[in-house]
Amino acid sequence: MQRARVAKSLSSLVNEVRACAICADQLPHGTRPVLQVNASAKILIAGQAPGSRVHETGIPFDDPSGERLRDWMGVDANTFYDTKKIALLPMGFCYPGKGKSGDLPPLKICAHTWRNRLLASMPNIILTLAIGQYAQAWHLLNAQRNLTETVRAWNSYDQSIMPLPHPSPRNNIWLKRNPWFEREVLPNLKSRVRQALET
Repeated sequence: MQRARVAKSLSSLVNEVRACAICADQLPHGTRPVLQVNASAKILIAGQAPGSRVHETGIPFDDPSGERLRDWMGVDANTFYDTKKIALLPMGFCYPGKGKSGDLPPLKICAHTWRNRLLASMPNIILTLAIGQYAQAWHLLNAQRNLTETVRAWNSYDQSIMPLPHPSPRNNIWLKRNPWFEREVLPNLKSRVRQALET
């Protein structure tokens, strides 16, 4: 009974989020909140904000970034989009538009309005992947000066959270400059993901 009540409450909350237009006047392409949540989810992927392709399809990480992220995690698309296993909750739910050097940052009001309520509705999360500086600033109390240092310190954080760079092809140069990421972090990431899914 309690589980059904939680699921119904989360479903109502998601309907509120999907109808949200609080940032409509600041979004050049309009509102289209994209998220994937379920009260049973074990893994939370805390990303930045949907890109242009995801804005069009409404499917989170439905782009080359998603393909790379699934490879990093060691999961297939069926597992990735299984709402009972994995939740996808970006810091901003709508595509913010393009800036001079890539997509604009997520609008802060989105996380301040919705994030704590959604997180509280997913009590079974045991592993959070904090992707990019905005998610890391929210989920890590002791994030370092910049993304590289935060990710490099991955093993100093609680085992329930892993900081990651964004899997975008735009980060290919970063990956080449930081070979320790693929050598040290990714095997541990795959192991933690596997353990969380088996719990």
